[in-house]
Amino acid sequence: MRALYGVPLGIMAAGAAGVAYAAAFEVRSFRLRRVTVPVLPPGMRPLRMLQVSDIHMVSGQRKKQRWLRSLAGLRPDFVINTGDNLSDPEGIPEALDALGPLMEFPGAYVFGSNDYYGPKLRNPARYLLEKASGRYGLNGNPPAVGAIHNPWEELRDGFDAAGWLNLTNTRGVLKIEGISVEMTGLDDPHIKRDRYAHVAGGPSSGADFSMGVVHAPYLRVLDAYTADAYPLILAGHTHGGQLCIPFYGALVTNCDLDADRVKGLSTHTAEGRTSYLHVSAGCGTNRYTPVRFACPPEATLLTLVGRE
Repeated sequence: MRALYGVPLGIMAAGAAGVAYAAAFEVRSFRLRRVTVPVLPPGMRPLRMLQVSDIHMVSGQRKKQRWLRSLAGLRPDFVINTGDNLSDPEGIPEALDALGPLMEFPGAYVFGSNDYYGPKLRNPARYLLEKASGRYGLNGNPPAVGAIHNPWEELRDGFDAAGWLNLTNTRGVLKIEGISVEMTGLDDPHIKRDRYAHVAGGPSSGADFSMGVVHAPYLRVLDAYTADAYPLILAGHTHGGQLCIPFYGALVTNCDLDADRVKGLSTHTAEGRTSYLHVSAGCGTNRYTPVRFACPPEATLLTLVGRE
């Protein structure tokens, strides 16, 4: 009897321990990653940029709120928020409170689908099915039925009141100690709100440095930014795969980006040009799947330095 049931019971016990670890520890094990990116013109002083993404705030997440507020101690030159701040229509006041200290710094933002719409219970296996079919979000799938509409305007108004630039299918410029940093932003491609034709044309000649900002790193967007010669593209959305296999990595990206570039710094090539791509794994999850495995929640401090 022991030989017959020992192995299955052992597997079940290991699986239960893994779920407990993913739900009780790793999902709250917040990390700061530091990355150096050689994208500035030679001779320009380094710029320290903090990227926060995929907060997915749910009312009552005190530890996440404290950690986000503590990031202000990094004293970045500027902050970029790449969307999906909410996973609870009631979470806007707490999201704004958690980001309040960071909004003392120059910054900019784009929104993701979860800023506009509330979460819903979803079978995780659908992510694998979408990967197999090549259909993600509203890209090839029918519109969602009965979607919960978040009061996203309150979030926008809070960011705008703090002076952060709204990059929704538009451009904006931050002045950092006399350096002009141009950002070209898009609304979320996951729900087909991106309008690259509104911002096409590449970096402005008067900017000291330019980059692209978007929530979901769909290939059509990365191709457009790269072909237009933006040296750096920032994105989020993927959660780094969220449930990863140790020593292997992510299984899905929730978009058409390959899993090898699901998080961190990589490159993207289109029409003979190459851009750096940084994808944040984010610091939250959908409220109905509050687990992470081999993929801790994060924010990233990117130090931009001169090109060689």
